[in-house]
Amino acid sequence: MSGPSQFSLLRQRRFGPFFATQFLGAANDNLFKYAFTLLVTYHADRFAEVNTEVAVNLIAAVFILPFLLFSATSGQLADKYDKALLMKCVKAVEVGIMVTGAVGLYLHDFRILLGCIFLLGTHSAVFGPVKYAWLPDILDRDEIVGGNGLVEMGTFVAILLGTIVAGLMVESGPDGDEHTALLCVALAIAGLAASLAIPRSKPADPGLRIDWNPFRVTWSNIREAMRDRSVFLSLLGISWLWFFGAIFLTHFPQFAREGLGGSPAVATLLLAVFSIGIGVGSLLCERMSRRQLEIGLVPFGALGMTLFTVDLWFASRGLPIGDDQSVPQFLAHLAHWRVLADLALLSMCAGLYSVPLYTLIQTRSEPSHRARIISANNILNALLMILAAGFAVVTLGPLGLDIPQLLLLTGLLNAVVAAHIFGLVPEFLLRFLSWLLVSVAYRLRKQGTDHLPAHGGALIVANHVSFVDALVLMAASPRPIRFVMDAGIFRIPVMSWLFRKAKAIPIASARDDPEMLERAFERVSAELREGHLVCIFPEGRLTTDGEMSPFRPGMMRILERDPVPVIPVALQGLWGSFFSRRSGAPMTRPFRRGFFSRIGLTAGAPLAATEASPEELQRRVQLLRSDWR
Repeated sequence: MSGPSQFSLLRQRRFGPFFATQFLGAANDNLFKYAFTLLVTYHADRFAEVNTEVAVNLIAAVFILPFLLFSATSGQLADKYDKALLMKCVKAVEVGIMVTGAVGLYLHDFRILLGCIFLLGTHSAVFGPVKYAWLPDILDRDEIVGGNGLVEMGTFVAILLGTIVAGLMVESGPDGDEHTALLCVALAIAGLAASLAIPRSKPADPGLRIDWNPFRVTWSNIREAMRDRSVFLSLLGISWLWFFGAIFLTHFPQFAREGLGGSPAVATLLLAVFSIGIGVGSLLCERMSRRQLEIGLVPFGALGMTLFTVDLWFASRGLPIGDDQSVPQFLAHLAHWRVLADLALLSMCAGLYSVPLYTLIQTRSEPSHRARIISANNILNALLMILAAGFAVVTLGPLGLDIPQLLLLTGLLNAVVAAHIFGLVPEFLLRFLSWLLVSVAYRLRKQGTDHLPAHGGALIVANHVSFVDALVLMAASPRPIRFVMDAGIFRIPVMSWLFRKAKAIPIASARDDPEMLERAFERVSAELREGHLVCIFPEGRLTTDGEMSPFRPGMMRILERDPVPVIPVALQGLWGSFFSRRSGAPMTRPFRRGFFSRIGLTAGAPLAATEASPEELQRRVQLLRSDWR
């Protein structure tokens, strides 16, 4: 992976002030909200006529409510106006909220504090679409995964720090309330100061007319997201992650007390491990995806979330349960380390799961509608968090499950949800297979992939060396590719379902099936006109000697109908691999070249359709391949 790491973004004005702004905002939200929750839980006597159980649930509900009411409007504002200006306005309002909250803490006025919780929820509902829609505006294509990883890491570390500091402040003594109030105001002022350094940006859709009906706008935004199935299902995938995370985060105190025999400090330890795990997984995305959108990490993350949740259930059985164990007492038992390891690994997998989904939404949504689609995601997130609360109430109440069983059931449901999503969009599964191939079996060196267009239709032509050529091409391209493939391969049992779902285009010769040939050309034309990448292997068959066969003229029919750019691509190093025809039939000699053998993919500059010919394209692919077969 070449180029500076994602951490270099923190030193740049286009990202550093923005990161500080969102980090301080997330920390402040959670500091104030958790401090208020602790006060009504452990010091209810300071508030007149407050029922603790009702108050705790009311705080959570009032914070989520603005996401349902105002997310649709905030998405429109983020698309219409300069996002940097909106962030500055939001941060200025936050200072006023925190000053009011400080008064509420000083007076111990439950109504003032609950009103501030509602306003903080509104602050977060407005800031969320701006935050995620801002990143594609300021980051290059090879930076956006790293930028999302930093934001995700920063958010969960901020949540952790805000929660821990709230506990320390509230229990620091009789002046803890006042100290909390002063810190919240200071963090709000620091966030405003950081936001002032965020550079201005161009509005995505300055002519947009604001529709103040949140229900109509929400439905309109969801319909816009549904135009691209992968975007819409990514919204659902992220919302499911919030369901999954809400179950864990909400029940750490009960899990620590009832399942592990730990004190509140042990619950904080579980929260710390979970938050740090998500942060680490988010940061790993850049390296594991080689600085590009790699949705193959999503199935990998989903699988890990389920496996480690199941093992967490096994690990939490038969533990040496004590009574109100301190953290040192808890860590003195080796069996407890397995619990922490499972928690760290499942949360790390959650980070690997979430960052590619956010990146996919940002990069495949229309820029003019990006913030509105993200606002629809925030609404779905809020609904799934509410559903998670109801799910927990039912399973722990009428069904009589305990906390470890609730977590186990959530992990198993995660497998069902993931399987359903990946069945609807096999691109996730195919990218997972291609990611595994180039991460485990091979080491892929990519050159010239910036020639692959970020938008619009184009025809890719490549030499044909092995049965995994398509997977290697998929691993190198951040966009989906429609592959034209031999009908015999397309009809392979079981694989045929996957090829069909991936919108592969079967083709046969005019002699074998002239009708299929014509249908193939029609499909290729339709895909190109819809703005997709289409790949053909113009040799028409796998090489049997490592050399390239003459390119067939069929591609000229494609270009006559749709004169799109043509990108020559050379596959290198696959000759002699397990999947090639060297030394006889392919896939008959395992470990022919061992693991981690080097392969390459080199893309050349696009040719205009008028400049392309079979002979010229073959010459260019040959030059790109050089002597590395």
